[in-house]
Amino acid sequence: MFAVSLSCFATPDVEIAREDDLAGTGLAERATTNTTTPIVFAHHIVGNTYNYTTSIWAKDIALAASKGISAFALNVGSDSWEPQQVANAYAAAKSNNTNFKLFVSLDMTSLPCSSASNIASVQSYIKSYASHPNQFLYNGKVFLSTFSGESCKFGASSVNQGWINAVKTNVPSVYFVPSFFVAPNTFSTYSVIDGMFNWNSGWPMGNYSSNFTSDAQYISALGSKSYMAAQSPWFFTHYGVNSYNKNFIYRGDDWLFSQRWETLIANRTKVPFTEVVSWNDYGESHYIGPIEGQQPNSQAWVNGFDHQGWFDLMTYYITAYQTGKYPTISKDRVFLWARLYPVNATAPLDTVGKPTNYQLTQDYLWGVTLLMSPANVTLSCGSTTNKTLAPAGLTKFKLPLSTNCSVTAVVVRGTNTTVNFAPPSFKFNTKPPSYNFNAFVAASP
Repeated sequence: MFAVSLSCFATPDVEIAREDDLAGTGLAERATTNTTTPIVFAHHIVGNTYNYTTSIWAKDIALAASKGISAFALNVGSDSWEPQQVANAYAAAKSNNTNFKLFVSLDMTSLPCSSASNIASVQSYIKSYASHPNQFLYNGKVFLSTFSGESCKFGASSVNQGWINAVKTNVPSVYFVPSFFVAPNTFSTYSVIDGMFNWNSGWPMGNYSSNFTSDAQYISALGSKSYMAAQSPWFFTHYGVNSYNKNFIYRGDDWLFSQRWETLIANRTKVPFTEVVSWNDYGESHYIGPIEGQQPNSQAWVNGFDHQGWFDLMTYYITAYQTGKYPTISKDRVFLWARLYPVNATAPLDTVGKPTNYQLTQDYLWGVTLLMSPANVTLSCGSTTNKTLAPAGLTKFKLPLSTNCSVTAVVVRGTNTTVNFAPPSFKFNTKPPSYNFNAFVAASP
């Protein structure tokens, strides 16, 4: 088995993802012999849904399903009202009369797990929905995941035994794919697992671009057990010491959103599950869904920064991930994202301060085009312009940002302008009101 690059460089600021590469590597042929189609989930934080109604859940489910997502991983914590919201989600999925699925992801940074008495709440989720028509099952078993949990013993002598008692004893059969933050060479000590979710594979954990290194380590260590990868577009959180005390970024440069998907597509036969992180984690700025529900005091860097512009590009990638072939492009589209303020600018009124790792990112506009046939593409912000004759298919562009300017994108084919896109709020500002490293995202209609 081998990984295949989907991209080659045309110029320093343009990268072309050639669709024929996917078939040329044999991935398309191998896809026909795969017995299962790779599945895409989205991580949905129930803790941000306090004011959700069943109708809001139904809208989220319909939107996610329309974009190629097969199920929500419902991240549940210790709030007393969360079980009812989980029930509302399952009710909404059933009322939608779709095949959209749900499963529980236990947030073990919130849920207690030190005593055997804590097992009951875990098993309640398993028992309550095991027979529900919208419960995601794998190999006929209730699919269950976690965020963390590597220290949970539930009163037993070991973590492994504790989890056996919690999810494998006196409950319907469970397919357990947790996200334990442990070294891959320790996976063999956890007989309870049926797979492992590599949460931190969604972002580069240092000053480098997204790659498949940690995925490969997990896959090797798991052997015949299932691997679940993370896919994430961004990461920025900005809580001060008097709040959650989280103020840092992970590197989102070099078209992280696109490059991560292309890496997963190139290795699709090794990655049966991918979980999009996240649908609605506003506090960490990696939400792709609409800004709704109840934010965790993240309004300062989330409001006005809608991320739904990534949706249709994600759908394009999901199709390739699941089928081994990029879909036919029926309309020219442009997708753009960037931070709105310079990395080295100061914001004296922001008492939280610059986020840790801020120096890992650069001031660029990141762009992707999907073109029906070759066309001239021009990205501009003020006097800075990148004009390229782009081929049919997917091409990635970047444009340096340095002065106050408004972002525009134009696609011209012959004498016909097919895209003339000027998002009204996409303005780079050299004097930031705060240290907001969130991404502004926009997509042409």
